[in-house]
Amino acid sequence: MVKQHDSNKARLKRHCRLRNKISGTAERPRLSVFRSTKHIYAQLIDDTKGVTLAAASSLEKGFDMPGGNKEAAKKVGLMIAERAKAKGIENVVFDRGGYIYHGRVKELAEGAREGGLKF
Repeated sequence: MVKQHDSNKARLKRHCRLRNKISGTAERPRLSVFRSTKHIYAQLIDDTKGVTLAAASSLEKGFDMPGGNKEAAKKVGLMIAERAKAKGIENVVFDRGGYIYHGRVKELAEGAREGGLKF
């Protein structure tokens, strides 16, 4: 019998390996990305205090497009950059969440860079 490959379990394993190397501070928070099939989420996290400084997602009110595509990911990236700028945050550490830097994750990162975040 062939065992079914659990892709989410493999992603979580990659994410744990990644998290051993990076962490966010108040001056340079971690920009964490989570994507599901229908939506995409981004958070700015200060790991020293364990608090979320800002968040944006495709589930918010006023988000007028489907959340599972590249255009939505870019818009979420622009939204998180705007909220970071409002809090005085310019530099972040990018946490891709164990996902490949490709597609929606890449678009979110490019949107955040366009919005003025540096990483």
